[in-house]
Amino acid sequence: MIDKVIAAGLVLPDLTRTVAEEHLEELTKLIETAGGSVVDRVFAKRQRPDPATFFGSGKAEQMKSKAEREGATLVVFDDDLSPAQVRNLEKIIGIPVMDRSALILEIFAGRARSRESRTQVELAQLEYMLPRLTRQWSHLSRQAGGAGAKRGVGETQLEMDRRIVRTRISRLKTDLAKIEQTRETQRKSRTAAFTVALVGYTNAGKSTLFNRLTHGDAVAIDKLFATLDAKSQRAAFEMPRETVIIDTVGFIRKLPHHLVASFRSTMEEAVSADLVLHVIDGSHPQFHEQREIGEQVLDDLGVDRERVIEVYNKVDQFDDHFMPRREASIAVSALTGEGIDRLIAAVSVRERADGEMMRLHVPHEDSRMAAKLHELAEVYEQTVTEQGTIFRVWVPHHAVHLFEPYSAEQLLESARLK
Repeated sequence: MIDKVIAAGLVLPDLTRTVAEEHLEELTKLIETAGGSVVDRVFAKRQRPDPATFFGSGKAEQMKSKAEREGATLVVFDDDLSPAQVRNLEKIIGIPVMDRSALILEIFAGRARSRESRTQVELAQLEYMLPRLTRQWSHLSRQAGGAGAKRGVGETQLEMDRRIVRTRISRLKTDLAKIEQTRETQRKSRTAAFTVALVGYTNAGKSTLFNRLTHGDAVAIDKLFATLDAKSQRAAFEMPRETVIIDTVGFIRKLPHHLVASFRSTMEEAVSADLVLHVIDGSHPQFHEQREIGEQVLDDLGVDRERVIEVYNKVDQFDDHFMPRREASIAVSALTGEGIDRLIAAVSVRERADGEMMRLHVPHEDSRMAAKLHELAEVYEQTVTEQGTIFRVWVPHHAVHLFEPYSAEQLLESARLK
């Protein structure tokens, strides 16, 4: 159980104290999200991490005194630790030690609700645990295996445990592949719709923006990783085409690579989306760094920058000097609604870019063409006349040639010339 915690951060030469403090502030929010409270913060300034204790044995001794004084029950480091570093630190400090990756996994385990996210979290936990199993069985590894034995009891038990974990990992990967097939089927079922994925740093306000655009009720709270599962809902505004908004899991600095891999299927929603809104908390002092982290994740996923619009959220909290200085970026407040009209207009422009608005006249006897129109195009209006039906539609570029002979404007021009 995470209770009273000491947060620890290492200040290396390429990191200023100010930035290190901001990173530790984020670690504090992670600890609070996991249900703990930070009773002290400790920094160590070094040229490089100490191989044995990460912080150095002297600093670790100081942390022991702080832990005793504050009644701390856990120390959380802002960086990943090796199994040996954790073991050595726990011997010196006298209480459990956790690194950033383990903390994030703890949070994800508590937040996972769907079958997919639970499977992803368990997979990430086991992959994180596998190289650390030695610690759990160290008390057995010292036991001899008897005369003539090639391996000790502890080694045999450890290998058995590793085999169980590897088997479970293999099973979870198979389960995830099946879940992804189901998700892919769901994606194909909405191919006629224009999909807009919301991505960005955790706590940037994606869920609040999702609710604003869909009139939905996604959880929107001031905590990190409020959203783990991708959620989709139709846009609540008048749009040129049927539009589906998708909310995705948030990015974060130093996200454990096991989680990046296991949550890739969730982020595939962004890869397959027609448009990606990169939501950035413009009021955050480190929004530049958060934006860069988001851009790196999108690049890793193979998302074309041409499909991305930067949305600077929380404009109601911007200072007077804030300027995104990015072409075609949009500043909004998902909370108050400011700038939402501009964002919707920008999405509408992107929706129309892949096709044309047309006014068509389809004779009553040409029912097959009317059916094809409903299959391939977005129908906004239809008016029945004595001769046929007049449609106002959006037609994708690849199908425009099929309907050009039915253009109402051309028919009117032909009638006028006759």
